[in-house]
Amino acid sequence: MANPPPSVNLGVSTQNSAARIFWSRLSETSRAALSKRRPWFELLDRSSFAKPESFGEATSRIRKNWGYFRINYVVFLLAVVALSLVLHPISLFLLCVLLGAWMFLYLYRTEQLVLFGRQYSEREVLAIMTVLTIVVVFLTNVGSLLISALMIGAFLVSLHGAFKVPDDLFLDDQESAGGFLSFLSGPGSAQPSVSSLV
Repeated sequence: MANPPPSVNLGVSTQNSAARIFWSRLSETSRAALSKRRPWFELLDRSSFAKPESFGEATSRIRKNWGYFRINYVVFLLAVVALSLVLHPISLFLLCVLLGAWMFLYLYRTEQLVLFGRQYSEREVLAIMTVLTIVVVFLTNVGSLLISALMIGAFLVSLHGAFKVPDDLFLDDQESAGGFLSFLSGPGSAQPSVSSLV
């Protein structure tokens, strides 16, 4: 049996290396984010719940609680989405097929894509996958399922944030948020806290 040419072996090792780097970074980012979550018993402490006096107080509580329990809230939102997908297996199957297609075509593919005797460029593959993603997400019930799950999760998070009375310790412990997904950035990119600027 003939050995594949060195260029093919180089392409395979490069693709495998890229896939390993991708999964390694994803794993490190997830671990770093989860290490910043607050204890769940603190989130669910019934003695710290009270009805807000006004809409302004409710929004202020939501903002403070989001800053403090941000990771817990994101985990909860992901759990709501995951539960809704498990309860709708066809949507879960379609999303898994779509994810598998993206991974195969961009992480693990070592040669140019050839279908029905035609060779496709990277730009054509990207266009086809983009159209396929739009069709699966927006022209099936997958998109409405994801949006509904996110809206239910956001409502429950907002309800919790409005009724949970934030401790004064929250203000000392919070760092500058820097955006909705700031927990995904590395530890070296943390912004200085407001108290250190005064």
